[in-house]
Amino acid sequence: MFKFKIKNVTDVQLNDLYGIFFEDINHAADGGLYAEMVQNRSFEFEHVDNQAYKPLYSWKVSGTFHYSVESNDSLGSQNLHYLHVDSGSGPVTVTNFGFNDGMALTIQSQYDFSLFANPKQPFAIEVMLIDDENNEISQRETIQISKLRWQKYQCRLTANTTTSRGRLVLIIPKGQDVNLDMISLFPVDTFKHRKNGVRKDIAKVLLEMKPKFLRFPGGCLVHDGTLDKDDRDSMYRWKNSIGPVEHRPTRRNKWGYNQTLGLGFFEYFQFAEDIGAKPLPVLPGGYDPHHHRAAPINKLNEWVQDALDLIEFANGGTNTTWGCLRSEMGHPEPFNLEYLAIGNEEVGQEFFDRYPIFHKAIKEKYPDIKLINSSGPFASGKEFNRGWQSAVANGSDFVDEHFYMAPDWFYANYSRYDNYDSNGPKAFIGEYASKANRWENALAEAAFMTSLEKNANKVGLACYAPLLANIAYVNWSPDLIFFNQKEVCPSVNYYVQKAFMNFQGTNDVAYEVSGEQRNKVLKENKFGGTIGLEGDNADVEFYGATLTNYEDNLTYHLDSATISDKNHIDLFSIDSQSYGIKFKAKRIGGRSDKGFHLAFSKQGVNNQFQWILGGWENQDSIIRQLGSGNDQSEWDQCAWSMETNKEYQFEIQVRKRNVKTYIDGEIMNDIDISPSVIHSLYHNLVFDKNNKEYYLKLVNVTNDSFDVSLDDPIFVGAKIHELSGDPKSENLTGQENVLSQKEYEVDSLKVEVPKYSVIIVESQPQIDGSYKND
Repeated sequence: MFKFKIKNVTDVQLNDLYGIFFEDINHAADGGLYAEMVQNRSFEFEHVDNQAYKPLYSWKVSGTFHYSVESNDSLGSQNLHYLHVDSGSGPVTVTNFGFNDGMALTIQSQYDFSLFANPKQPFAIEVMLIDDENNEISQRETIQISKLRWQKYQCRLTANTTTSRGRLVLIIPKGQDVNLDMISLFPVDTFKHRKNGVRKDIAKVLLEMKPKFLRFPGGCLVHDGTLDKDDRDSMYRWKNSIGPVEHRPTRRNKWGYNQTLGLGFFEYFQFAEDIGAKPLPVLPGGYDPHHHRAAPINKLNEWVQDALDLIEFANGGTNTTWGCLRSEMGHPEPFNLEYLAIGNEEVGQEFFDRYPIFHKAIKEKYPDIKLINSSGPFASGKEFNRGWQSAVANGSDFVDEHFYMAPDWFYANYSRYDNYDSNGPKAFIGEYASKANRWENALAEAAFMTSLEKNANKVGLACYAPLLANIAYVNWSPDLIFFNQKEVCPSVNYYVQKAFMNFQGTNDVAYEVSGEQRNKVLKENKFGGTIGLEGDNADVEFYGATLTNYEDNLTYHLDSATISDKNHIDLFSIDSQSYGIKFKAKRIGGRSDKGFHLAFSKQGVNNQFQWILGGWENQDSIIRQLGSGNDQSEWDQCAWSMETNKEYQFEIQVRKRNVKTYIDGEIMNDIDISPSVIHSLYHNLVFDKNNKEYYLKLVNVTNDSFDVSLDDPIFVGAKIHELSGDPKSENLTGQENVLSQKEYEVDSLKVEVPKYSVIIVESQPQIDGSYKND
């Protein structure tokens, strides 16, 4: 039996530890949180967004007529395209199909329709809703198009049935010549009833999490793009996302679709406020690491000024330029911005040459703004170290760390933050997840989160990623919350995040625990095994290879080979745990953005390590561990790219758990692979000074149940919040929640912790002065 005894409430504060991260990936904004129901409302879809896109994507125009998408008489310079219809001798029907299988419409619910029109002569247009069998499911509204210039018109439609396959229909009578743009349909019942608002059902699920902060708008989409703010595929420039929606330019989304920017920075700030979260915007630092585009240092002021203006937009008085604009948009009070991130997953010296310029300018004008630096997309390695060195040198408040790993990695790295410096910048875990949406993954995340709380003096902020995914447009998985046009399906991981946010607490508590069983090594990595090659869609010659067994000093010559496509070649097997391999390689063809992989310690296809050479976008040297399914972890990374027809000398040294790699004599990777160790019970205790309650968090990732003795009267009458389930189970849209969720009060000081469970023990409120202060 485990016994817990409280010592005292410490001064280690959890502050804003747990939040959420919104990025428009998986159609999280358009077709997701953003409540607009019309897809391609401004006829701006182009091939640069997605190869499948055409100007009339998601539209159908029917009748005897002439029509075209044109741009010579535009609504505005930022919204060039519109639909021109000459109806001729018969009426023309213009239909939009929305997202997914159609628009989700609910009986007796109301929907706000609007469009901009510019006719050759006044006429009346009809508007209605239909289902997928062309049945009219709303009243027909007639709108008088009266002005011979661009003008906005609107009406309200009421659905008379419920369907998830609705369509919006416009009928143009015969003999009319008209230009149409910004054709829009919103539910009246948006979250908080805001115009240009967000979906109420998705927002409610986020509200119930009670996040401390909202990170937005990305993510890779922030810094992947050109330097010209007016380019369609520019980096995300926040000023393009404010003002009237008809004057916001649409843009190429990093994730392969069109982004309307209807959900812009004002809406993000407003939404953060509406769910009680602090805004945490991310701005580009004048550098695109994906394509190595860098704003010249002498022209960086435009980017720095964007950051300063954003702070004024969020916090400035109505007598300031940007504070006045915020007020005109409907929010005279400041948004009380505290945090600002410069860059996202940055690699390369170019970013770190530019970051100090941002940091100096912002801190001089706004010293209270907490600035967040970047340590790249990996949990260890040269680029990771470069980010931390920059943060220390510049005095950054936080360093953004990202890792998407297998559950084994989270267990192996449970103590990751124990040795971080509590006096330096704090870690901000801006993106993390354990690779799948099964309950076993959520348990690994819960176990890891107890360590974040224990190290709250070193870890300041953390948020799971990605947050949202439309099931019809998934770019990335796992995700926290899935949805379609009619329903929302939180993953099992969501319930862990929600529990830890709802019961975050304000202060860590010192406590003693006895009766803990011995930790169990889940996976003791064996570094002997097969050595082999794996193709990565490039043609690579491999030759001059030798393998030296460090245990007996014998050297073996390996066969030469040419690897291409996704082919595998096994070269040698060794039982030793310590050995080195030297070889030469040259890319001679195939994809120029790829390299190849060297497999080592290979026990099977789903049990091996790999030295990734090139990797995604040909930018990395990575040590990766592969497990079953999608379980893979990138233990260490260094920036490196492979040129075609250039010979390289490679070397890898494996000395038990330490792996070092060299390319042309330069060290690339140096990492100790920790064993994956399972604690019999993960736990942390916090106190909430606002509610005067203690929260004891218990995470059991094993197949055994445990009894816990709460050796303190403060837990008399405590409430238990329990989550449990099968480790392989996951939530699916349209099905019942697979988790068992229970709430009950304890009638003794003993609590049972079931197998594969997360338990929150919530004490009764303590009378002022009765809690154990330090």
